[in-house]
Amino acid sequence: MLFNYRYSGNSQVYSNATSAGISFAPDTHRDPTFFVGKLHKKIAFREAISALHDVVVSDLRFKPKDKTAYKEWAAQQESVWLAEYMNGYDRAAADTRIASISDELKKVNDEKDKVMGPFYKARKQYFDFLYQKDRDAWFVLDPVITVHPDEMFFECFSQDESTYGKLSASYNVFKEVNEFECGTTNIDYSAALYNEFQKIRDYKETDFRVDPGGFQVQTSQEELYHEVKIDLPDSWVRGFLQVSSAMTLPAATFDLHPMDVYNFCLWLRRFKEKAGPRSIRFKLEPGKPVRAVFEPWNHEIVCARSIYKGGQSREIRIWGRRRLLILERLIPIAKKFTVHLTGNGLPSFYVADLGDMQFTLGLSGWTANDWSRAGQFDLMAPRAIVDDSAKLKVFADLRTRWMAKPETIATATGLDKATVLGALGIYTQAGKVIFDLHTGMYRLRELSREPLPLESLRFANPLEAEASQLVQEKKVTLTEQDIPGVGLQLKGNVKGAQRVYHPVIVIDKDERLSEAHCDCNFYNTNKLYKGPCEHMLALRMTHAENNSAG
Repeated sequence: MLFNYRYSGNSQVYSNATSAGISFAPDTHRDPTFFVGKLHKKIAFREAISALHDVVVSDLRFKPKDKTAYKEWAAQQESVWLAEYMNGYDRAAADTRIASISDELKKVNDEKDKVMGPFYKARKQYFDFLYQKDRDAWFVLDPVITVHPDEMFFECFSQDESTYGKLSASYNVFKEVNEFECGTTNIDYSAALYNEFQKIRDYKETDFRVDPGGFQVQTSQEELYHEVKIDLPDSWVRGFLQVSSAMTLPAATFDLHPMDVYNFCLWLRRFKEKAGPRSIRFKLEPGKPVRAVFEPWNHEIVCARSIYKGGQSREIRIWGRRRLLILERLIPIAKKFTVHLTGNGLPSFYVADLGDMQFTLGLSGWTANDWSRAGQFDLMAPRAIVDDSAKLKVFADLRTRWMAKPETIATATGLDKATVLGALGIYTQAGKVIFDLHTGMYRLRELSREPLPLESLRFANPLEAEASQLVQEKKVTLTEQDIPGVGLQLKGNVKGAQRVYHPVIVIDKDERLSEAHCDCNFYNTNKLYKGPCEHMLALRMTHAENNSAG
């Protein structure tokens, strides 16, 4: 998906002995959105914006070791190994000859390293530079900044497409607000800004600007503008929308004391699991402290300062727990952390209360969203049926208010609450509206200047779309069986257009699809090399639907 941006200059952070300043360059292709003020709570803002940066650069995907150097050494040694192998008829003479050649080869290699050393060093610097430039390209959509009448908030999404971050700062964070214009824009952002953020100090007067000057007509200074084009993968945009949509789902909610979050992070820092399951099991009992069990050690941390106030006992497992380390920097300045768990293997959210700021960390079900986890559920699939006139009424009312609760919009438009919620859900999935977990309000926020191609983003591939259709048409029946030491086996019948298919899948302790087979043509042709077939996906979607309903 191609995104085009045009920035007036570059974002900058400057600092001297007595003052500092932050100036973000907005996208001038979008409607004018700007803000000018002076920071009041400088240290808290510095820590929060640094934590947001940790989300931006987060990439916990598996990275294989670089074996280039070993392969080069092995190629050089091949002739030596061959000579040693063939050294059967005159060992002494061959050893002497090998030693002589080895000495000569060592001298040649030493000379080569001496001559080629500057080249290798320059090449490494060049590739490091390219990596940095490529990584900065991901920052073009990160963060998105939105200015509202009561607050400003930044949003970003990680490189590995699994972690969402949102920093909301009310105007109490600023001691002086000179001018602002509400709206949403992308800002020019680079990795170098992070180091400059660290220079913010409490004793320095700090200006904060989303630069309004970029929207002034400057026909004679076009060279000051630079345009950026980036082709983001659909999966990145889909992940951003799915995690945002997950905020509207019903969830088990409880507060954690900062020291409880510190204990979680301490355990994750001290121990590294070597085998699954790699989950946290939250045990929630009304009126009792929250308990968290870290697997596979089954180590239980009792959060004595954090009492669960829900109405029923629940046990919820989450994966991808090492992403919680992003919260470490917020522990000293947080009053509490509010946790929202939507279900087993579903997205979870952690809202850090920083006083006049809130930091929301959203985590997808797993760090790696590869095909083995596919079909667990699709946030984009369920949609309410709302006629166009009702949707336009809801959006027009929200546009005049910028933020509102569904009850307020229902009263103003004369629509019932269910219709309003349905319309807001559609706009949330389209990237035009965001749900604020802290206030319970829906806020206007258009992720992209151009409408997003929602139909192409709805599913990861055509097979997921077909699986969703099979589930909606109630063509799937299944039976479940626990297999000790292996996991959960799902067997089922799926009614296709021509015949009935019989998929079988096994879900391991980490909720991964570890084994699967089906009697359809797609599986017989590709096995699992191209991922699961639509019948396997439909089986797992039905299992997830039954669990959420239960």
